[in-house]
Amino acid sequence: MLRHFVLCFVLLGFIGGLACFSDEKDNTNSSSNREKTTGDENASKTPPWGAIQKGDFDAMQKRGTIRLILPKKLEFSYLPRMGLPQSHERKLALRFIKEQGLTPVELFVDSRADMIPYLNQGKGDIIVAGLSITENRKKSIDFSVPLWAVNEQVVVRVDETYIQSLSDLRGRSIAVRKSSSYWETITELKKEHPYLNLVPVDETMDTLQIMGAVASGEYDLTIADDNLVSVFQSYNDSLRVAFDLPKEQTVAWAFRKNSPELKFELDTFLSKANPSVGMQEMEQVDWAEIKKRKLLRVLTRNSAATYFIWRGELLGFEYDLIRHFAERHNLRVELVVPPHRSDLIPWLRKGKGDIIAASLTASDERAKREKIVFSRPYNFASEIVVARKSEEEAGTLPKTKEDLAGRTIVVRPSSSYWKTLETLQNNGIALKLVEAPEEMETEEIIAKVAEGTYDLTVSDSHILDVELTWRDDVTAAFALGDPVPHGWAVRKNSKDLLDKVNRYIRKEYKGVFYNLTRKRYFSNKEKILKHKEFRAKTKGQLSPYDDIVKGFAEQYGFDWRLIVAQMYQESQFNPQARSFAGALGLMQVMPRTAKFLGYDNLTRPLEGIQAGVAYLHYLKQYFPDDLPVEDRTWFLLASYNVGQGHVFDARRLAKALKLNPNRWFGNVEKAMLLLSNPRYARHARYGYCRGSEPVRYVSEIRRRFEGYKKAAQP
Repeated sequence: MLRHFVLCFVLLGFIGGLACFSDEKDNTNSSSNREKTTGDENASKTPPWGAIQKGDFDAMQKRGTIRLILPKKLEFSYLPRMGLPQSHERKLALRFIKEQGLTPVELFVDSRADMIPYLNQGKGDIIVAGLSITENRKKSIDFSVPLWAVNEQVVVRVDETYIQSLSDLRGRSIAVRKSSSYWETITELKKEHPYLNLVPVDETMDTLQIMGAVASGEYDLTIADDNLVSVFQSYNDSLRVAFDLPKEQTVAWAFRKNSPELKFELDTFLSKANPSVGMQEMEQVDWAEIKKRKLLRVLTRNSAATYFIWRGELLGFEYDLIRHFAERHNLRVELVVPPHRSDLIPWLRKGKGDIIAASLTASDERAKREKIVFSRPYNFASEIVVARKSEEEAGTLPKTKEDLAGRTIVVRPSSSYWKTLETLQNNGIALKLVEAPEEMETEEIIAKVAEGTYDLTVSDSHILDVELTWRDDVTAAFALGDPVPHGWAVRKNSKDLLDKVNRYIRKEYKGVFYNLTRKRYFSNKEKILKHKEFRAKTKGQLSPYDDIVKGFAEQYGFDWRLIVAQMYQESQFNPQARSFAGALGLMQVMPRTAKFLGYDNLTRPLEGIQAGVAYLHYLKQYFPDDLPVEDRTWFLLASYNVGQGHVFDARRLAKALKLNPNRWFGNVEKAMLLLSNPRYARHARYGYCRGSEPVRYVSEIRRRFEGYKKAAQP
């Protein structure tokens, strides 16, 4: 199934989030249509949706813009584990427009059902949403050359083993969106199989959500493209593919009929950008083949030090570095996250990936034992004994190797720490070495030490540095030895790839990009915001920005004191504050989010506050109106802090654990804490989440809000 991801086109230049979706791609519900320029220096003022501008490519050249119609979504719809990241089509379309010397205009639709009507009305020029080419659609619109191919699959719950063919669907309901190609496929099949029963679902639901509803029993079954089925199965094993529907579908971009010039330009561009051959699911190749397919498959882990999603952005030290390497060679990056850390090297040897970028300790002995090759070092980390902070305060903190006698140390057997500690035992240190489950990341083991479940553990210094940027209940005891090198790993027969990687590391190590990236993740202590404490000049004043907050809070329907409490939590009233991920201003809004909402100067208090309150209001749409008012507020705040996707995951997990998914305190917050546990994160749509951060965020804002309510009038 991965071959369909590979049939996606190539993205040259910056390869942030990428997407490879069919016409059933994620689309986020929204309260209103909004049009935005890309934020490029040459971006023009965008026409309103009501502006009618038709014509072929020459008309677009005259006005200087090409308008892209896109499904509205503000953040990634899932954490890519097996395949390409998202926003691929959008970035490729922006590149096409740039090469034409024109200005892109991005127009977002609430419902995918609106895309074709808006196109034909002249409200946009190209639908960049990977529509399946169907006979019915070809009657009203034209398509570019195909971008990739998909198989439409019937998806059912795993226990429904009897469903093997269309005849087994008698008496069952097939849930799909009416605007989707799936509806058209089944409608055509009904001519020969009249017993097939179609049930329309909300147009704002994406296919992954529909599959989730099938898994929970809300719907009988659904249809999905095989690439999306692979995505769903990467985090949820409750569905299976019953069978493929007969006809393979091809996917393309769409534009108005009678646009031969635009079709020529698009087809020429896409034919060059699209790889001519796909790859197999397991393929042991070297640099020449990687360059030919224009794709680098990266084996990594979903953790705070490697690769994760935060406020809709894909982040991580390893992710940023490997993406930068790929960018230098005009390659796309496909992420492959195995179920367990111990699977990384076996999967590399089998050809499920080309390179491992996951903070592996590199040594000649390990390389020989594992039958792989390490790159030159790109990072050095000491192995640090980790203890509870209370030991430091009590004077019982171990300071030497001899102090480990009689102590219990918990680490994974597959880790380099295990070998180090075994050596200490062999040298007469009477420590007790205990196995941690292989699925546990070092961050989770550290959390177990903090809560007292484990006595001690060992961590690479850079992983501990990440943890210490936000937690203060553990501490570094001492280093077990000199810093050890970390390297990326490749197969022994990938000599040319190794050479390219080594050249990159030799050039970039300790350079500007490397240093900024390392500082971003390992040295940015966000909990320490150096800003002069605010002193109220008059009774009832909470911040220097009360009057601004009151106006926007009233406009968007919030208690102004809540917004001030949140502002303090975000920036301590510092309009120049900047987070490790680039969030800016008093309300710490991500620039991409701000542009989506229509703001671009976040360090200006007026605009920064309005952007934050507007974003909080924007998040309301993701939660049902029947939620208790107070709990809805806590869900909004948690979503603002970490991204609504992780909150969705926590609500689903809470329900599975027989907790109340509609209550934050004592319920969803408990589930949120579990999302840092790989056993739960592996089955979460958005993956790993440092759950204690949003839990603490909401609690501290509530505490401050209660104080503000006593100090100031509504």
